[in-house]
Amino acid sequence: MNCHAAGPVIRLCPVRQKRLAGWRTETPRLRSAFPGNTPFLSSKAPSAVPESLAPLDRLMSTLAQRAADRPEGSYTTKLLNGGAAAIGAKIREEAEELIEAADEPGDAGREHTVYEAGDLIYHTLVLLAWRGISLDEVAAELARREGTSGLAEKASRKNN
Repeated sequence: MNCHAAGPVIRLCPVRQKRLAGWRTETPRLRSAFPGNTPFLSSKAPSAVPESLAPLDRLMSTLAQRAADRPEGSYTTKLLNGGAAAIGAKIREEAEELIEAADEPGDAGREHTVYEAGDLIYHTLVLLAWRGISLDEVAAELARREGTSGLAEKASRKNN
């Protein structure tokens, strides 16, 4: 049975428990493509990462290392070896689960939504690691769009 099919009861499946237990914080940090932009995967000290974002920084560092090393028996390695098609299928699946969870009522629905958002973010970060894209690059793109109406930004893409 899929561990996500349990409904609003939140628990980690054995694969996720193993993955969480295997998180490493000592992996080398990548140099930022945009020095000084954000602390994510930059050459700045780990203390420069805001406390609330530290898990994303550690996860991205681990994923970048897994993308380079491809260790046997790693769920991340399995996804990376499957390429965009395999990772994309998981992103689609997790997006659907997030949408379903968001429609669940009450605190249990809220907790389930947070849980599924974590899954979607994890799989999105795997895709970024597969492509060699740092969170710095994504943050720079978001910063570029900051202050621009979504409708205006979308319209500008049609003109390019």
